[in-house]
Amino acid sequence: MRVLRRTLGTLLALGAVVSCTAAHGDDAKATRRPAAPAPYERLLPAPASARAEGAPYVFGAGTVIRTGVAAPEEVRRVGELLAEQLRGPGGLPLPVVDGEDGDGVRLRLDTGDAELGAEGYRLRTTAAGITLTARTPAGLFHAGQTLRQLVPVRGAGGVPGGTVVDVPRFAYRGAMVDVARHHFPVEQVKRYVDQLAQYKINTLHLHLTDDQGWRIAIDSWPRLAQYGGASEVGGGPGGHWTKEEYRDLVAYAAERYVDVVPEVDMPGHVNAALASYPELTCDGKAPERYTGIKVGFSSLCVGKERTYEFIDQVLGELAELTPGRYLHIGGDEARATPAADYAAFMDRAQQVVARHGKTVVAWHQLASARPAPGAVLQYWGHDRTAAAEKAAVVAAGKSGHPVILSPADRAYLDMKYDTATKPGLAWAGYVPVQRSYSWNPGSYLPGLPESAVLGVEAPLWTETVANRSDWELLAFPRVLGLAELGWSPASALDWPAYRERLAAQAPRLDAQEIAYYRAPEVPWE
Repeated sequence: MRVLRRTLGTLLALGAVVSCTAAHGDDAKATRRPAAPAPYERLLPAPASARAEGAPYVFGAGTVIRTGVAAPEEVRRVGELLAEQLRGPGGLPLPVVDGEDGDGVRLRLDTGDAELGAEGYRLRTTAAGITLTARTPAGLFHAGQTLRQLVPVRGAGGVPGGTVVDVPRFAYRGAMVDVARHHFPVEQVKRYVDQLAQYKINTLHLHLTDDQGWRIAIDSWPRLAQYGGASEVGGGPGGHWTKEEYRDLVAYAAERYVDVVPEVDMPGHVNAALASYPELTCDGKAPERYTGIKVGFSSLCVGKERTYEFIDQVLGELAELTPGRYLHIGGDEARATPAADYAAFMDRAQQVVARHGKTVVAWHQLASARPAPGAVLQYWGHDRTAAAEKAAVVAAGKSGHPVILSPADRAYLDMKYDTATKPGLAWAGYVPVQRSYSWNPGSYLPGLPESAVLGVEAPLWTETVANRSDWELLAFPRVLGLAELGWSPASALDWPAYRERLAAQAPRLDAQEIAYYRAPEVPWE
């Protein structure tokens, strides 16, 4: 069956939909909220195709998850994780069993179904059960996340009959978190991984180093973490992750089909490294550790061979810890590095990445130097970015460099929603939920073909974020809109429909105790 065209706008309603009435004081003429969308119209990200039909499946205490006959161990792990996610507050047993016969939730691999690609899936619900089909375990995982939205929040209940056929628009659907400006424990990042993966985000970019702190242990340069990690914005104690903690996080993310992309920013944003090892400076003098938020003042000494020994050893250890294909080397705001030195440094840094078997990702300033073949550029400009800077990115994209789009005035999660938002910054402007959602990655940069867009990423910088509640307030619900921009077909990108789908997520966000911002432009349930 071919992937169906977008049909969410014409889905059949399942049963009666109750209208919600909002009374205001003693006003006899209460405002009537529009009818809530039917279950398949609530899915977020919006699927490529969804059709409601037939009788529901009663999801309850007798439901089992079936992984098929002689299924790979990875499919079994997908089933076990799905069972854990679906048990919920109701405490349903949901045993995971072998075999295909019988009702329940059936996981099926069909490696010959080219239509579904590497991450697509089919979900079919009838009165006799629910069948999830995909070419890969990753596709089965994504199908399971869709099923989670169809199962009642409290566990037991009817899953509406119907069919979803779904594939992602872009291969790269990312979120970034900056643990350098403020240190966060691995457990908080794991929580974020779970929150992201349920909306089909498949990449976690970790900004591990900056002027204010170095957050990953490096055996060959131990003072980076021991000394350079013992500071953060505002003068707090900082901290760092051990290699074992980092490996654990990478493995945790991989089980949820989220690839980790580590970033060591260079040649700028390196004060924590310079404070730890003065041999990396040109004058041999260590600067003081830094706890402010100013940028662009630090630089590795480009003319020293010791600098390249440093980046080779650091990136080598990080590459060994990271099974994914990408290493991010930053490259932004290197204002203390002359342009010629910057280009020469980035040439050598990219060669180091290649020697360690990884693909370079860098911020879009690399376009002004010499991007290595296949290097990925991450664009973080905004509406006021100079035309020449945008043109350089477009030219690089046309010449074969994939582009990740993270426009600061759309995708930066640390931008305030409005003047009343307490955490966050506003140098790129205020970014309410509607603005964050209302752009098309395929046509965002004029002249850049959609085929050059690898995907989208929502960065969360933490200059003003020091706790979980502020993190979640800024990230949610805007990161859900970025998830939809990365996954859903262009024809599905419609603010009026999206705001209803977003509103329908409220009970799930509440159940997960996510401290999201209740944006006034969204009719929250």
